[in-house]
Amino acid sequence: MTEPFIRPARAEDEGDLARLDRETWSHEFAVMPRPGPDEPFFRETCGPDAHLVAEHDGRLVGYVRLGRPTPLQCNEHVRDIRGLAVAEEARGRGAGRALVRAAVAEARRRGARRITLRVLGHNTAARALYASEGFAVEGVLPGEFLLDGVYADDVLMGRPLV
Repeated sequence: MTEPFIRPARAEDEGDLARLDRETWSHEFAVMPRPGPDEPFFRETCGPDAHLVAEHDGRLVGYVRLGRPTPLQCNEHVRDIRGLAVAEEARGRGAGRALVRAAVAEARRRGARRITLRVLGHNTAARALYASEGFAVEGVLPGEFLLDGVYADDVLMGRPLV
């Protein structure tokens, strides 16, 4: 697989992103319930401008959602990776890394001084990716989520952008 093309999401990506979200959903990665077949991908508070997508051969193979951790002005300098998904066929081929790097660059472009994220403790592949891109564990909430009858840690990671 060649390097994926990363670009801002567009409104017309809605259907492809909703499909990708449904296909990649798992409690390995997500605490929210599985998205329904008619559930919109974009929302009023999280539209196309909050997403970057990865394309390979004209097909969407991943996305990253970037937002603010709180609406408070006093932490306006922080951006948060609020979601990352990569299609099964594109995993391990650079799409996730390209999306993380693009999110870091976009956060800098938007004036952020810091970027954070939350990842499930058992998601070792994602944790390793984030660590290799300069994110450090800044906290752990043990047993924060009960997923399929198993308690999962919520790992808080972050890195400076300046």
